[in-house]
Amino acid sequence: MYGRGLRALSISTVLALGAALSLVFFYAPLEADQGFLQKIFYVHVPLAIVALCGFVAGGVLAIQHLRTHDPRWDARSYVAIHMSLIFAVGTLITGSIWAKGSWGHWWVWSEPTLVSFLIVFLLYATYQPLRFAIEDPERQARYASVFAIAAGAFVPMNFIAVRLSTAYLHPRVLGDTSNLPGPMALTFLVSLGAFALLYLTLCRYELTAKHARSQLRRLRARVLEGQA
Repeated sequence: MYGRGLRALSISTVLALGAALSLVFFYAPLEADQGFLQKIFYVHVPLAIVALCGFVAGGVLAIQHLRTHDPRWDARSYVAIHMSLIFAVGTLITGSIWAKGSWGHWWVWSEPTLVSFLIVFLLYATYQPLRFAIEDPERQARYASVFAIAAGAFVPMNFIAVRLSTAYLHPRVLGDTSNLPGPMALTFLVSLGAFALLYLTLCRYELTAKHARSQLRRLRARVLEGQA
């Protein structure tokens, strides 16, 4: 079910990532102050944006599950959040590397953007322990959906609060204050599209694997029933 078009999506993702890397290393100019270090921006920021959007998508998919009680929506919500957590880890790692090279510190606790993203990450880090602490599948899916909706609503509110903050060091990318030159803006948009495709591809792969395992369990159950 989830494997349809997966090969074409995978090829598109590889091509997009290749194009993004080519633009990063051979087209985007060096930043005047940070030089080559600034190129981590084209990885760090797309990872962060895709991760946050994935968290919100997990909440939207959870709403569909509560409306329909269809376990497929719960599986999609789980995979969206699971993959966003992986992207969030990548965001924190690349952000720390960038902060060390730019500010001389691995982390700056007075920076609202960094701390707010860490709070979101820690919030969603409790999703899986909460989910798998419940044995009953129906209750597990229902409680996980409620969590995903509440946390998903928190993400945009947190983002708006940070945008309204005046005391920050972290560069603003989205908005009128970004002032990215044309080549940098193009490279950033291509990188963002590439990482969005990577996110979708990985989600499809995980959903396909879960669906295959579910079918295998059903076949095994039928075989055992037949033997009995």
